[in-house]
Amino acid sequence: MQMLCTKTFSLSRFQETCLRVLSFCNSNSLKEGICIHSPIIKLGLQHDLYLTNNLLSLYAKTFGVHRARHLFDEMPNRDVVSWTTILSSHTKTKHHSDALQLFDMMIGSGEYPNEFTLSSALRSCFALGEFERGMQIHCSAVKLGLEMNRFVGTSLVEFYTKCGCCSVEAWKLLSLVKDGGDVVSWTTMLSSLVENGKWGEAFEIYVKMIESGVYPNEFTFVKLLGAVSSFLGLSYGKLLHAHLIMFGAELNLVLKTAVVDMYSKCRRMVDAIKVSNLTPEYDVYLWTTLISGFTQNLQVREAISVFRDMELSGLLPNNFTYSSLLNASSSILSLDLGEQFHSRVIIVGLEDDLYIGNALVDMYMKCSHITTNAVKVFREITSPNVMCWTSLIAGFAEKRLEDSFQLFAEMQAAGVRPNSFTMSAILGACSKTRSLVPTMMLHGHIIKTKVDIDIAVANALVDTYAGVGMIDEAWSVIGTMNLRDSITYTCLAARLNQKGHHGMALKVLIHMCNDGIKMDEFSLASFLSAAAGLGTMETGKQLHCYSVKSGFQRCHSVSNSLVHLYSKCGSIHDANRAFKDISEPDAFSWNGLISGFSWNGLISHALSTFDDMRLAGVKPDSITLLSLISACSHGGLLELGLEYFHSMQKEYHITPKLDHYMCLVDLLGRGGRLEEAMGVIEKMSFKPDSLICKTLLNACNLHGNVALGEDMARRCLELDPSDPAIYLLLANLYDNAGLSDFGEKTRRLMRERGLRRSPGQCWMEIRSRVHHFSAGEKINEDEITEKLEFLITEFRNRRYQYQENEDKFYHPEQLAVAFGVLNAPSTSPIRIYKNSLICSHCHTFIMLSTQVIGREIIMRDRKRFHFFKDGQCSCRDIFCIALVKTDTMSLEQDNQTVDLEASKPISLVHGG
Repeated sequence: MQMLCTKTFSLSRFQETCLRVLSFCNSNSLKEGICIHSPIIKLGLQHDLYLTNNLLSLYAKTFGVHRARHLFDEMPNRDVVSWTTILSSHTKTKHHSDALQLFDMMIGSGEYPNEFTLSSALRSCFALGEFERGMQIHCSAVKLGLEMNRFVGTSLVEFYTKCGCCSVEAWKLLSLVKDGGDVVSWTTMLSSLVENGKWGEAFEIYVKMIESGVYPNEFTFVKLLGAVSSFLGLSYGKLLHAHLIMFGAELNLVLKTAVVDMYSKCRRMVDAIKVSNLTPEYDVYLWTTLISGFTQNLQVREAISVFRDMELSGLLPNNFTYSSLLNASSSILSLDLGEQFHSRVIIVGLEDDLYIGNALVDMYMKCSHITTNAVKVFREITSPNVMCWTSLIAGFAEKRLEDSFQLFAEMQAAGVRPNSFTMSAILGACSKTRSLVPTMMLHGHIIKTKVDIDIAVANALVDTYAGVGMIDEAWSVIGTMNLRDSITYTCLAARLNQKGHHGMALKVLIHMCNDGIKMDEFSLASFLSAAAGLGTMETGKQLHCYSVKSGFQRCHSVSNSLVHLYSKCGSIHDANRAFKDISEPDAFSWNGLISGFSWNGLISHALSTFDDMRLAGVKPDSITLLSLISACSHGGLLELGLEYFHSMQKEYHITPKLDHYMCLVDLLGRGGRLEEAMGVIEKMSFKPDSLICKTLLNACNLHGNVALGEDMARRCLELDPSDPAIYLLLANLYDNAGLSDFGEKTRRLMRERGLRRSPGQCWMEIRSRVHHFSAGEKINEDEITEKLEFLITEFRNRRYQYQENEDKFYHPEQLAVAFGVLNAPSTSPIRIYKNSLICSHCHTFIMLSTQVIGREIIMRDRKRFHFFKDGQCSCRDIFCIALVKTDTMSLEQDNQTVDLEASKPISLVHGG
């Protein structure tokens, strides 16, 4: 008997020892505790549930769910702890289907789940998207009286919010939880909303959380700061920063990193550094966040400085650190810097990392003219993911479109599905190269694979179709989109502007307003550019008002567009005022003002503005020099223009492009140095196009050089035989030289070849409506005819020298003048815009009209502005070549024509 008692006491002592060992090993995840399993079986202790449940937990932690499941299946007895342990281990390791199967087996065995079992099962439900199954588990919780339990309530809130249910309903559910839920419950809900992109709702719940008397902790702030960093902006971030101070949240490393990340992404690196210095603790994630922040703000020198400080602190960079540094190299296109970091990556043995591999491919593609290194890095990646493929494809799309398509096919063959960035990269390349067939093939692939659900891909498709000139197809894609944003319409408007369809671009604004989409700074800049192209001052002023109301006036893209708008509308005073409102003018700002002065005939102002630009420390670019040479050409400043051209490479290290040579030829041609201009064309490194030859042909026409003019006409026809302007210029050259027979033969040859000159058109905006007038147009309106007859009669009565039209048709400029006199407000000048050069006949007509009506008339043709007042013009007649027959011909240095499809009223419903 005594021996039996001693044996029982010893067994009890051993059992207690086993529990202590298992508890210790469970707490520290030590697999050595498994050695207890063998004596437990030998001594027949496997029926002790407390002991075996601890052993089951240790198996799950150290050897995974499969070994744990094997032990669970062999257990002679199981209780709710056993079931919950094995079920939660499956949920944690993402074996969600097996977890729900175990839940069903538990219910079938007659065992009732507890709050922890239900929580694990709910997590598996929302992971699998099993909404109906989750609702069944919710019913089970209600039957068991566990609905108000904090653990179950928190899991239910997380389940419903992650499954896309209304956050208000989830909040009501949370209010049923005992004591209104704790900070964990509320933070779980906030986290679910943030993950689902419902940032506004997350902040609403945050406010209700505080109103309920539950105060946020560091985890709450980390979740919300993540939303602020990516989407909500600086004002929300500052509010959260103030709250975490007010509520006394501990600024541990995780929270400090989140605040630093928020300020970094909001471009407030000074504040980010201040926060990082609040406590002495640093880890690799905080250092990497700072490096990434400087990289995103293009402060590469500062990013490298932080990297050096990190190394001096004794912390080793990780893969994300090196990825950020490689991205910094890509941002400034520094191959040398990227190669240095590549060597560091090899030294530390991280070259096989996916993130680094992707960054290396991207760096070599962007920084190097050759693709060998990028391909080599890519081929060394064991299992390249979609990011790696996309970086390589995007790089080839910029260099060789055919190779990018080949890689695209190889990517699909490898079983990697392209994402929206992949498709957008290839579509962008198709747009740049104007490749129509590949675009349509990609569109078919998108429809087939249903990738067009992604708004980014749909926007890229709209941009591509518009870029290749298929505007109807672009609108068709927009019509099929379930969701549109400002980028959708901005892409279309920008492309229409590039092609000169400014009226159509302004109509995009109406569709955008009808969709309830507000303009952002980029769309606003596009619409301002369209208004500038059309010269619609009233529409432009409405857009200006909207920019002030919305706070976009301070954005560089908008402020630069305002300078461009007023310059193109002939209001250089307003353009100068818009320029002065820019706090830190960049090169685009200065270029806009310089070209504006030049356009408006204020050549000396343009040149002095360039001096101001240099004094301000802003480096001139190729556009600056192009504007200066053009201004000198218009102002007859031959030697100064030549000086600016030669200074491009010597002083500013800018390689002249074809446009610069065209301006140089125009400059020399206007100055009568035709042979020298011919030498420029023959010696330049570019192959001459028809436009530069046509420029010299026009100069030959001006100075009567028939031989050189004939040579230029021959070259022009070889390059572009279907351009009627060449025939007309040559014909007028013959006419002015007294060779009218040759001139008539040239015109007859043009007609025999079926070529027609583009119709001259004028337009004007009155009360937000654009009215246009065409050459040779018969006017049925008696008022306009009477006004024109009245003006011509007044010319005769005042004995002005004026010759009426031989063809008895009124030119569009004349129609526009009469219409403006009748309809434009008497207190403002009459503004007329023309898509070709003004002819000498109309020039004289408008000058004389200003003496009769006593009003200022502003005319913008394809070359410049003409300010008519009191019988005088700002150009002093030096730009009006006496070529009456070329009044419908465009000789502008770009080939774009202005679209006049804007005759309907344009009102800014949302812009005032």
